[in-house]
Amino acid sequence: MAQSSFFFCILALGFFFGASYAFDPRPLQDFCVADLNSTEYLFVLVKVRVNGLPCKDPATVTVDDFFFRGFKSAGNTSNQYSSSVIPMNVARVPGLNTLGLGVARLDFLPGGYLPPHLHPRGTEILIVLEGRLEAGFVTSYPNYKHYSKILESGDAFVIPVGLVHYFRNLADKNTVAFGVVNSQNAGISVVSNAIFGAKPAISSDYLSKAFQLDKKIVEELQSKF
Repeated sequence: MAQSSFFFCILALGFFFGASYAFDPRPLQDFCVADLNSTEYLFVLVKVRVNGLPCKDPATVTVDDFFFRGFKSAGNTSNQYSSSVIPMNVARVPGLNTLGLGVARLDFLPGGYLPPHLHPRGTEILIVLEGRLEAGFVTSYPNYKHYSKILESGDAFVIPVGLVHYFRNLADKNTVAFGVVNSQNAGISVVSNAIFGAKPAISSDYLSKAFQLDKKIVEELQSKF
């Protein structure tokens, strides 16, 4: 009996530590500034390493490897979404390499939005600085429960990892927010682009049945994406 209890304790600890390290691996040094000039860099862009990009020689690291001056002004919102995303990532701040973190400034014109999307490898915290923003997400099967909240300046909202979510500006002025994810490479998949913009295209016959839409409507959507 004692051996059985010991075994289950070890098993539980294994699950606990497995969950703790389910996302980006913990670095084994103070920092590993990404060497964007490495001969391995282009290869890594296509096939990401388990723990980030190649490291610079610490002797060549400077303070600017940890610095970013790109959040002062809004991004380009002249697009179909009337919104913009300015990322602070490893390509812009090499010092983020292996630290399991990504940040972005989000700007929305009145009526602007980000379409339903998900981050397969990261939880997101949304923080509103100015304006009024609706943030919502939908849980997975079988409930598909919709949680949404209207956020004012100073409010924050958590988007659990891998769940479909969206943002839309409800103010009659520009809204500014910041999104923080707990992954160096959280990934993003816009639902409409993934379904109707897949290459090669998903069968329109299948999609018309799956979405209960006329085949011509599906084909029109595919042509747009």
